[in-house]
Amino acid sequence: MPNELDPQVDQWYAHLDKGQRFYVTAIDEEENTVDIQHFDGDIEAIEFAAWYDLDIEWIEAPEDWTGPVDNVEQDDLGYTE
Repeated sequence: MPNELDPQVDQWYAHLDKGQRFYVTAIDEEENTVDIQHFDGDIEAIEFAAWYDLDIEWIEAPEDWTGPVDNVEQDDLGYTE
């Protein structure tokens, strides 16, 4: 079922059929692609037409969203113990 969600940079999404989480890292209007990074770190470019065919929904950022992000210092996260 086509979705009506426009891709938004730094927004997290979940595949409803797969349960995988990812976020949009960039939108390339020249190439007509949406660049995403999966929670496990894999990076992928999806064509705009394919984006709207994904069975996805917006989600809140995971509590520990650092899974796909390299070189994040714990002090930069704002966590308190």
